[in-house]
Amino acid sequence: MSLPKRDNVRHTYGEYRRWRDDVRYELIDGVAYAMAPAPSRIHQEVLGELFRQVANALVGHPCRAFIAPFDVRLPKGNEADDEIDTVVQPDLSVVCDPGKLDARGCRGAPDWIVEVLSPATAGHDHILKRVVYERAGVREYWLVHPVDRIVTIYRLEDGRYGVPEVRELQGRQQVAAVEGVEIDWESFAAFSGD
Repeated sequence: MSLPKRDNVRHTYGEYRRWRDDVRYELIDGVAYAMAPAPSRIHQEVLGELFRQVANALVGHPCRAFIAPFDVRLPKGNEADDEIDTVVQPDLSVVCDPGKLDARGCRGAPDWIVEVLSPATAGHDHILKRVVYERAGVREYWLVHPVDRIVTIYRLEDGRYGVPEVRELQGRQQVAAVEGVEIDWESFAAFSGD
């Protein structure tokens, strides 16, 4: 999943921007991770429905929703863009501070991130990206398991993710980090892995 490591070579956003477009990568602490091949149909259906509901809920709202590929640069301090060593492409990002948005995407932590899990990315999303999002200050992080039909929700409390809430994809789920956004899981009932 990662690029071949040559003597612990670390990469930056400046290098990342010069890489070929036909293969997508994420950078986490300078290590390049190749993105999985095209997602499955169910992944696309679940992500599309999530985006539709969120985008509709945000009409007239200052927050904006974005789907991958969308670069989210997560600086560790005040380093210049080209020196940032963590750049991710979450499935769904919601950004409420317009000052974080620019022509290249987002610089700083989105308020809410959703990853739709697939077998190729589940461990990466559960472990590595959760740590990165917590460190960056992402207020709410959802992991949607379309096959198991559950969602795991992490919320930032005093700078750390507390014990996650795990629930079935049924009923309605309020997004704590983005006022006025609620997901209707009943709309996902038609999606199956068949």
